[in-house]
Amino acid sequence: MTISRRHYHITTFGCQMNKADSERMAGILEDMGFEWSEDPNQADVILYNTCTIRDNAEQKVYSYLGRQAKRKHEQPDLTLVVAGCVAQQEGEALLRRVPELDLVMGPQHANRLKDLLQQVFDGNQIVATEPIHIIEDITKPRRDSKVTAWVNVIYGCNERCTYCVVPSVRGVEQSRTPEAIRAEIEELGRQGYKEITLLGQNIDAYGRDLPGVTPEGRHQHTFTDLLYYVHDVPGVERIRFATSHPRYFTERLIRACAELPKVCEHFHIPFQSGDNEVLKRMARGYTHEKYRRIIDTIRGYMPDAAISADAIVGFPTETEAQFENTLKLVEDIGFDQLNTAAYSPRPGTPAAVWENQLSEEVKSDRLQRLNHLVAIKAAERSQRYMGRLEEVLVEDQNPKDKTQVMGRTRTNRLTFFNGDINELKGKLVKVKITEVRAFSLTGEPVEVREMASV
Repeated sequence: MTISRRHYHITTFGCQMNKADSERMAGILEDMGFEWSEDPNQADVILYNTCTIRDNAEQKVYSYLGRQAKRKHEQPDLTLVVAGCVAQQEGEALLRRVPELDLVMGPQHANRLKDLLQQVFDGNQIVATEPIHIIEDITKPRRDSKVTAWVNVIYGCNERCTYCVVPSVRGVEQSRTPEAIRAEIEELGRQGYKEITLLGQNIDAYGRDLPGVTPEGRHQHTFTDLLYYVHDVPGVERIRFATSHPRYFTERLIRACAELPKVCEHFHIPFQSGDNEVLKRMARGYTHEKYRRIIDTIRGYMPDAAISADAIVGFPTETEAQFENTLKLVEDIGFDQLNTAAYSPRPGTPAAVWENQLSEEVKSDRLQRLNHLVAIKAAERSQRYMGRLEEVLVEDQNPKDKTQVMGRTRTNRLTFFNGDINELKGKLVKVKITEVRAFSLTGEPVEVREMASV
């Protein structure tokens, strides 16, 4: 079958890991001769990379799928693929629900897309959800940005948080070798990428599954060691990482971030609840006191560091007093940004079948109250930028005002200022901040930093 001039469309739901997986799968499709189509209705291969963290993301996938399944009755050559976490969780049940599907594949199979599609083109309906060792990736991702890039360092998660479906859909932890990670970052540096975000579901677990122990008895490959190992890659100006787990977050890592000039002063460390009893029921493995100590230590080394996190309200059995402990933590710490969610029961997780599930009204009320406080605290945190000179890496044009460009400070605050995107894209610009809002800033450009070309 010739597949030249055929088109593909990918819709991505969910987290940064999914976005990175979609970029890799897009790279594979382009290697196979497919071209990207903005309009799914013009595509011959439609791939939904799905998320199962919350129920509404899952329902959205089914509504998208329904529309394309109808189209397939008129265009039998249309290839429908569901990848990602819903695919892993539902497996063959998806085919029963949407028999028009050609391929159902879990996140661990992203790098096998070419082989799996070949089987589909040979006339098979495929379900690939069995656990496998993730093959080191040699395909070049089709990256959405030319300035910033994701680099996976560890796949999967060994934690067993009682609300979370990730370990069962993304499999056990598998670290990439430091050499493979550095080689990918070096290639990105050569291509002109200025900022790299190292990704892992639980990034602090990096290296635990790799062989080798130091004479002091610690794992030879820790995430901190990896930061030192990749820090000096030419061309790359900034390094970020996500997501951290408070149980494994060490002072050694904080010290490395303070010492290494390219590592940005921004930490994303989910706390989920400010109440110890709830944390215990979530099986998080730390207390709110330990979480506070981590933040104190970070601010001891880097007083200006930005802290973002994730929090869940309305976990089964959460009382009003326990919820108020979460409010107190948010009040005391003052997060720069907080991703909040009302608890959503996920299939196959322990918490989903517990009694004492809270009503949607209570969850919604608590979420609203938390979000209100988050916005107040973020606005307070933003005040410190007023009048300051901030280094902004220009990523794109402001879609709402074409005379402005936008980018992020080292502390991850979105910043807008007047400028021509054709001249400034990928440049580091010193910007004097003239306006502050809860989650973004506006300023005036003062100086463009000329970077050595690689």
